[in-house]
Formats: sequence, C-alpha cells, structure tokens
Amino acid sequence: MFKTENPLGKHIASPLSYSPSVLHAIERSDYRDSVGLGTKLPFQGEDVWTCYELSWLRESGMPAVAALSIRVPCTSTRLVESKSLKMYLNSFAQEVMGSEASIGDVIRADLDRLLDTKVQVKLWGLQDIPPANTIFPGICLDDSSAHISYYTRTPELLTARQSSTQVVQETLHTHLFRSLCPITAQPDFASLMLTYNGRQISHPALLGYLISYRNHAAFHESTVEQIYLDIMQYCKPEALSVFARFTRRGGIDINPFRSSGKTGAPQGRLSRQ
Repeated sequence: MFKTENPLGKHIASPLSYSPSVLHAIERSDYRDSVGLGTKLPFQGEDVWTCYELSWLRESGMPAVAALSIRVPCTSTRLVESKSLKMYLNSFAQEVMGSEASIGDVIRADLDRLLDTKVQVKLWGLQDIPPANTIFPGICLDDSSAHISYYTRTPELLTARQSSTQVVQETLHTHLFRSLCPITAQPDFASLMLTYNGRQISHPALLGYLISYRNHAAFHESTVEQIYLDIMQYCKPEALSVFARFTRRGGIDINPFRSSGKTGAPQGRLSRQ
C-alpha cells in the first residue's frame, strides 16, 4: 500500500487522485540506534504537525479548504516523511469527500497504518485555526552581545555552568535556532524552549550550544531528541522538557516535544508559523 522510496530531494509528479501509496515512513531507529537509545526511551512526548494546505471537493463539487493537526506519539517506531505527507494531502484536491469528519477519518486511518500507532487528527476550518500569537514563556536567551564561535554541534559547551549548587526551575527560549535537512541541506528555522529543574545552566553556554546546531544536519525529531540527551548528559537536571516549533516547509510545520515528565506538547503557535 505504501511506497518505500523516500521522495525527499527527488523530482516526483504530484498524484492526480487520492494516493495513500505516496506516503513514506522513516524508521526512528535509524537515529536512535546510532546514539544507543534502543526501544527503552528516557523521555516522553509527541510530534505535532500542522498542515495548512488541505483541500478537497464537497458533494456539490465546491472545493473545501481546512487546516490539519496531526499528533504522533514519540513512542511510535516510525515517523512520516514530510514531502510524502504533502503529496498525500494534495492527492485529495479532486476527491469528493463530503464532510471534514469523513476526510479526517481517512487521513487518521492511513497514518495509523503507516506509522503502526494511533495518531490524533483534527481539522480546523479557516475561522477556527488557532491564532499565531503565542509567546514562549520564561527568559529569552537571545543576547546579541554574546560571543559565538561554534556552528557545528558542540555539546561540550554545556559543561560551563554557574558554580551555585542551588536547585532552580527555569524556562528558557531562543528564536535563533537553525539546523539543516539531512537530505537536501536546506535550512530549518525554529524557536526552541526548554524547562528544567536542577543546578542552574549557564545561559550564555546554553545559547552557544543551541546556535552550534546551525550547520547540523538531522530531521527535526532527532534534533530535539539529541538536544534533550545532551542536556541530560552534561547538565544532569532532575527534570527536563524540550520543545521546538519549526517554521513551515511546503505548508507544514513540525513541532517535536520531549520531556521527562509530560506526554503532551504545549498549545499554541508562534508568529513565524
């Protein structure tokens, strides 16, 4: 039912009718095995996808448009490749689907089969799309006077911490995050937020570490998992959550959330989304 070839970076014609066969799954183990994660994960969380370009035909022949939210648990063994998802959603353009509920049921069933898990799917009419006005809470790290020297992932920067042994609870964020697509080398921009309990992390060191991903090539999901693992290894917080809201590519934004204590990502979307 599903094709095995990754369409990313290839010229592939868009389907002219409903085509679940264009969906392509990526095994999470491709990354997780390389860092020794295996199947026993040290975090919880989910990947929240927002798709703004969904259209189909009503029974009258009149086109309908909507936005789509997809929530995939991080415990799934697979994730969906974004270009294949865009092609799949575009394949509904000339299909008579009727109601939002009917197309939502089809999409949910196809993704459940592809990813071998239960995903959450929600359609929004244009008047119901959450406004892009959410502001990340906590302290913004984006100090323009900071001296930055590393632009490839350098987790050793996280060893520089304040000498105090006092346990703190902080929420920190940056809007300067960038990484690269591992297939096309195109840039992926994001705002990233982390909340932790533990010995205080040096803010300049953390900002330098996050900026060091600027030329790091990896998918969004594995990038956030790597950040979670690095902070846990080098800073050893008692609790940690990492959330990245990436800007859109092809009408789709991807927002991975990993946490030591929570399964659901924070709500809302940012102005760049």
